[in-house]
Amino acid sequence: MADHNTNAAAELPDTQAAVDNAAADNNAKSEMPTTYDPKAAEQKWYTYWMENEFFKAGLRPDAEPYSIVIPPPNVTGMLHIGHALDFTLQDILIRTKRMQGFDTLWLPGTDHAGIATQTKVEQKLRQQGISRHDLGREKFLEQVWAWKEQYAETIHGQWAKMGLSLDYSRERFTLDEGLTKGVRQVFVELYRKGLIYRGKRIINWDPAARTALSDIEVEYKEVNGHLYHLRYPLKDGSGFITVATTRPETMLGDTAVAVHPKDERYKDLIGKTLVLPIVGREIPVIADDYVEKEFGSGAVKITPAHDPNDFEVGLRHNLPQINVMDEGGTMNEEAGPYQGQDRSECRKNIVADLKEQGVLISIEDHVHQVGHSERSGAVVEPYLSTQWFVKMQPLAEAAITAQKNGEGVNFVPDRFEKTYLNWIENVRDWCISRQLWWGHRIPAWYSESTGEVFVAYSEDEAREISGLDDLKQDEDVLDTWFSSNLWPFATLGWPDENSSDYQRFYPNNVLVTGYDIIYFWVARMIFSALEFTGKKPFNDVFMHGLVRDAEGRKMSKSLGNGIDPLDVIEQYGADAMRYMISTGSTAGQDLRFRMEKVEQARNFANKIWNASRFALMNLEGVSFADIDITGELTTADRWILHRLNETSRDITRLIDSYEYGETGRLLYNFIWDDLCDWYIEFAKLSLYGADAAAKAKTQSVLAYVLDRTLRLIHPFMPFITEEIWQHLPHEGETITLAQWPVYDAALENPEAVAEMNLLMDVIRAVRNIRAEVNVPMSKKVELIIKAGSEETLSIITRNDNYIGRFCNTSSFEAGLNPQTPDKVMSAVVTGAELLLPLSGLIDIEQEIIRLEKEVQTLNSEVERVEKKLGNQGFVAKAPAKVIEEERAKQADYSAKREKVLARIAELRG
Repeated sequence: MADHNTNAAAELPDTQAAVDNAAADNNAKSEMPTTYDPKAAEQKWYTYWMENEFFKAGLRPDAEPYSIVIPPPNVTGMLHIGHALDFTLQDILIRTKRMQGFDTLWLPGTDHAGIATQTKVEQKLRQQGISRHDLGREKFLEQVWAWKEQYAETIHGQWAKMGLSLDYSRERFTLDEGLTKGVRQVFVELYRKGLIYRGKRIINWDPAARTALSDIEVEYKEVNGHLYHLRYPLKDGSGFITVATTRPETMLGDTAVAVHPKDERYKDLIGKTLVLPIVGREIPVIADDYVEKEFGSGAVKITPAHDPNDFEVGLRHNLPQINVMDEGGTMNEEAGPYQGQDRSECRKNIVADLKEQGVLISIEDHVHQVGHSERSGAVVEPYLSTQWFVKMQPLAEAAITAQKNGEGVNFVPDRFEKTYLNWIENVRDWCISRQLWWGHRIPAWYSESTGEVFVAYSEDEAREISGLDDLKQDEDVLDTWFSSNLWPFATLGWPDENSSDYQRFYPNNVLVTGYDIIYFWVARMIFSALEFTGKKPFNDVFMHGLVRDAEGRKMSKSLGNGIDPLDVIEQYGADAMRYMISTGSTAGQDLRFRMEKVEQARNFANKIWNASRFALMNLEGVSFADIDITGELTTADRWILHRLNETSRDITRLIDSYEYGETGRLLYNFIWDDLCDWYIEFAKLSLYGADAAAKAKTQSVLAYVLDRTLRLIHPFMPFITEEIWQHLPHEGETITLAQWPVYDAALENPEAVAEMNLLMDVIRAVRNIRAEVNVPMSKKVELIIKAGSEETLSIITRNDNYIGRFCNTSSFEAGLNPQTPDKVMSAVVTGAELLLPLSGLIDIEQEIIRLEKEVQTLNSEVERVEKKLGNQGFVAKAPAKVIEEERAKQADYSAKREKVLARIAELRG
């Protein structure tokens, strides 16, 4: 297994000599090894790119800027295959735009990750038998910074292995000095606008990590639990009220029982007093619209310190807030006899006591959704706590207005816009304080004498504002998303709006990210950017899916189905992995990772390598200045230039539309089918022929097409394309800066396409006949072509050398009405009939059976088209061009059928 803990770029030796040897001049080189060695090429070229700073932004001051900031991975450990997908998709975009002449910036960086990183370091310390409290805050943070440095270096090495074209000179970290300045400015400004406040509210509490969580850091899982029905007696002894709860341990904090004000069952009990079982505390019966009178008994126990809805009811009725647990989920002094017990232990004991007192009516099985901490996995406790909050509604309204006015972000796929709006329209205030030591410390200071709070940019400013010396900074830090939601603009120099990078590269052109963090990150970046820059943070947000295993399951440690991208690279090379993951799914859809698909991508890379080796062996001595694709060209030359031109146009459009899967399909088909299987084979006639002028032209076309093809696939497969390109006749230092192929109307050649289509049909048909009757390609055959028109005959005549060579004919005759033997094998192509004399080749009866099967196939096609054209709904709605195409198919199939029927008649005659 590869060593994952090294910086791949930094450890490699100087490669300039190797590069110079690969491209000592602009002449074609033929020293390419028989097989491609991914490891050697990847190490060599990444170092070369880094040493020459090809990826640095700002080198084209007069060009249009294009920027992407990387979604910063957490410094919690290794990158996974999901990161590889996300980063590869971005690299494809940035490499394409760089080749198109843009001044590109792809800004790298990492996220401090707050609770996730602190948890990792605390686990490490526990293995040593110590806690963070043993070290103290300052010493503990030294440990976390050391962890950060180690894993940031690991991530650098992984980025290098993946071939990412990042501008490391602008690398950022969410706890660096610039981000810290931005975070403080945002906090202070929001506080002074009244959009940040400190208050006592019910929040999500992680008792394992002992910190608050935001709503979207809670994962809800279906749990098999119980519903406990309890009897709360009236103080006057006149009866009782039945309530139900899934968490009987919280009843120790009950301060009321609520009923609906219009519930006739309880109208005479409102205002009366109940006696809380176990504790003996007197609590009132109150009326509140929150209660659903049709649900259960219509009476609800109210626990303001342990339920967010009960908290709101408590505020309306001025109820006490009794917290019965401590920060670790252990029952506190308010829990009376259960003090010191874990919450789960307390539940078991209190149920037994309720049963003994005759208060427990029944227990029923109950399946319900229970919140768990995304980080620690602990069951989240709704917990009354004093925390810092962002008032979300004003910020959300600005983002909603921008989106609905057409001034917002373009979501790809567009269905995610609805997802985004639905969340932001219903967003609740955001709890931003965390009871951690690792993170941005809250810029608030408290007076130990007066208890006042002073929010400021620094302690000096807080002292100046307060006029006090006994100030102590808030111990808590900010939610990690509070800093990462400033990432698109704070990384570019904001809050200094005169920063050259901010002026040039903001807003970013696109954010590429998974759909799973649309709430955590995407939405928050949008409202923060609008509030503090007055601009949306990026023009587009491309949402890709998640990488799942071959069975469609989410990758996880518990399943043991995770994929380390470096293991894949070690086995198959970076290019194969990049090509597979980037082209293997459509926008917004999950990708099933199959190793056999990576193997197929590796085979594709080898196909490119082998085709390039052939080309180079036939380009010896050709210089870049020699390449000339004008003048007299063969049909195959003109056809491949047309197909390259067409493919360049379509690939550019598809990449701009983030249609990676379709891009991959087009590239694969063009390279494997058009270039390798057809053009290179056709080119051999000129390359091996005696006509020096024809050979020179085909050499030029071959060099030109291979060069442009390598450029088109370079963003997907950067290493192998650089290795091959450096051997080709070229100009420039690197393919990474080579001009992107652009559409050229002069290369359009539909006539060549028509000719090649006919030639390919003829060759395929003859080969199919050979296969059907087991006639090997090595055996020469007689071939007669009956052309359906002068135009078809002219094409066949002009290209008889191709037909003779690839059909391997002993004799070949073409005409409008050539003389033919009585017994032949035949095939029909558009515009012509192919006849192979049967003598010595086949069994005539078997040939009749084959032709009858062909008639059945053609009958089905004719019937299908006639049925479609007979459908009045189709004819009324379909575009005229589509109808015309269907009618052409009908005529073509019918003509072919008639010819096949005629051949059957001939054979039987």
